[in-house]
Amino acid sequence: MGDDNPAPRFQHIVDALPAGFDDLRTEAGEEGHRFVDRLAADWAAGRMRFNGHGEMLLAGYMDGELAGIGGLTTEPAVPGALRMRRFYVRRSYRRSGVGRQLALMLLERTWSVTDLVTVNAQPDSFPFWQSLGFIPDPRDGRTHTQAGR
Repeated sequence: MGDDNPAPRFQHIVDALPAGFDDLRTEAGEEGHRFVDRLAADWAAGRMRFNGHGEMLLAGYMDGELAGIGGLTTEPAVPGALRMRRFYVRRSYRRSGVGRQLALMLLERTWSVTDLVTVNAQPDSFPFWQSLGFIPDPRDGRTHTQAGR
């Protein structure tokens, strides 16, 4: 008998965008989220590879399918801070826990590097980010910040 609530699997993305990325990108575009297209363009051009100090790109899988992606980069507007970037969870996997686990894994990585993380969130995702401890801080191209623990 299969598991009704399988655990997500996560992969640190280093050399190439993950299998299934094109489907995730198409879905994001259909929802009007162009930042996944920017992720693909920046990756292809070598502009953003999530390989600086404290940076990381993670992919989350459920049932072998790419369910979400998200990363951390240096925050250009706040010296020493990191920024959550290109965070997207496919519609069919929202509220499954994969997005929360993805975000928490990224956040856990940050506290050994910095004491401040920012995000420029879409308004419909404000409750998600606030449930993770981010507080509204709308300035310098961000919507929320979280101070380290």
